Amino acid sequence: MTERAEKEKRWAAASSVLAAIGLTTFKALVGAATGSLGILAEAAHSGLDLVAALMTWVSVRISGKPADRSHTYGHGKVENLSALFETMLLLATCVWIIYGAAGRLIEQRIEIEVTFWSFAVMITSIIVDASRSRVLYRAARKYNSQALEADALHFSTDIWSSAVVILGLICVLISERVPALGALRQADAVAAIIVAGIVILISVRLGVRSIASLIDTAPAGLEEKITGAAQSVEGVKDCHNVRLRYSGPRLFVDVHVLVDGDQSLRAAHALTEDIERAIQSVAPGADVIVHPEPE
Repeated sequence: MTERAEKEKRWAAASSVLAAIGLTTFKALVGAATGSLGILAEAAHSGLDLVAALMTWVSVRISGKPADRSHTYGHGKVENLSALFETMLLLATCVWIIYGAAGRLIEQRIEIEVTFWSFAVMITSIIVDASRSRVLYRAARKYNSQALEADALHFSTDIWSSAVVILGLICVLISERVPALGALRQADAVAAIIVAGIVILISVRLGVRSIASLIDTAPAGLEEKITGAAQSVEGVKDCHNVRLRYSGPRLFVDVHVLVDGDQSLRAAHALTEDIERAIQSVAPGADVIVHPEPE
């Protein structure tokens, strides 16, 4: 990957770190001032977002290092490890959120002050999360970075969880204006549990994808595309024993092909280069190794 591409990935990750610092501080201050468990839950979530964003930034820097004698496939797996650790952090957050919300619902200790800042912090959170998830998604798709994609998916989910907290605050406000609807005052704690549910869903999804990458699970349907691309090259009789693995954003492909065994070494080499180009047309940027066998 070019130096420019690495710089763009690092900038996307760094911008996420700065946004997480600002949101965590803002939410914590407003949550403590108003007593809103929903906002405090979001502050804790943003705190772990900060840890996850820092890990993504570090992993992107490490994964961009070239292959060496100790890491012949490069350092790309660091991104997958980062995404898996992020999943563990999110699940730990869920336990804390659900425990606090359940305790408030059971003990009926609900003292919340809904102010202008309660709504301002959550609306700001939605705007910032929408902006940074868009930046991360763009870089992730452009450079096939699973770490950046995991961050982008995470922060796009934060948009919905923030919207749930706003809904909870509105319900609390209604309960203050209409005493007959006093039960709505518990909506803030209910909103916190919904936030935890959303985080659990995204955590499981991230965890499954991270584990799949770490154990070298082949992308669905890609083997058939690569086989078809190789067999479309004139002179290839058959393509078999296709092996695929990702190391971070880089795809490594090994294939065996049956070719005319009487052709010269120079002609066979030229044919393997044609096969590599054909495979890279369906898997851009892939590192391809072709093993020719006589028909």
